[in-house]
Amino acid sequence: MASTQESPNGTVIPLPHVLLLRYPAHFSHINYPLPDHLFHLLKPWESPLPLDQFVLAHARSAQAVVTTGGISVHADLMSMMPDLRLIVTTSAGLDHIDLAECRLRGIAIACAGDVYSEVVADLAVGLLLDLWRKVSAANRYVRAGRWARDGDFPLGSKLGSKRVGIVGLGSIGTEVAKRLEAFGCIISYNSRKEKPSVSFPFYTDVLDLASNSDALVICCGLTPETHHMINKEVMTALGKDGVIVNIGRGAIVDEKEMVQLLVSGELGGAGLDVFENEPHFPQELIGLDNVVLSPHCAAFTPESFFNMCQLVVGNLEAFFSNKPLLSPVALEEV
Repeated sequence: MASTQESPNGTVIPLPHVLLLRYPAHFSHINYPLPDHLFHLLKPWESPLPLDQFVLAHARSAQAVVTTGGISVHADLMSMMPDLRLIVTTSAGLDHIDLAECRLRGIAIACAGDVYSEVVADLAVGLLLDLWRKVSAANRYVRAGRWARDGDFPLGSKLGSKRVGIVGLGSIGTEVAKRLEAFGCIISYNSRKEKPSVSFPFYTDVLDLASNSDALVICCGLTPETHHMINKEVMTALGKDGVIVNIGRGAIVDEKEMVQLLVSGELGGAGLDVFENEPHFPQELIGLDNVVLSPHCAAFTPESFFNMCQLVVGNLEAFFSNKPLLSPVALEEV
């Protein structure tokens, strides 16, 4: 692994030090090479030391950190790296980064941007379609031999004319809305701010949105304000035929209350790609035909991983060339 490079005039220049908190799976899944020729990459997984000890021993010089979202970038970790100026995350969410500490220290953040928006929206619509047309349940029905034994499968529902409330009309929520409009769904939304550029009805209160929806699709990020925002009252407002799709973060929904409502039949169904205590999930959901489960893989496609690898390298190159980040986080707005 090189630690220097030669400039065009022959001067030897040290490579910028970049700490990878864990091996970036996006690169390994598609055999995309790590940019060792551009940066001095610090790899704690190759050391027997715990992460904090590795940082103190080998990574205090790190100027940038790359995180995949599974490890928290907290104030204590940042304080171990006095030269830290950039955090690059491959995650669509920012709940694993201490944003207040970044503001205080003047540390820039580059995020996933719009890289995942389309594929995450695809899965959100797939989960909703599965719930209303009972695709997974019908598959189990046929495989279990019940078609021949028990006769016709229970009726599903059409998507057209259904009222879908989108919680978080950012880049992912907008792609969800675009797809569901094509099915003839009636879209409304809740977001931090009303979007003047869209014509969908805006609800300032998520409870009011639920009361006027047949389904809620959760697309927002996890913050202290959105933690358990989808509570028992909101889910009850959806009604016995209402369904929830969550491709945001598990803790946005009060999982315990959701399970109780699903088991008791007071909530019509749920399509879940995220959970509060991943990779664990409530075992009560296994036997429910009105629940579709997915292992937090909405963003996982070869295409999105390739684009993400390019974005990570591009953000690092831009930063160390004193150019604007490709996907900056506006810290004053989050």
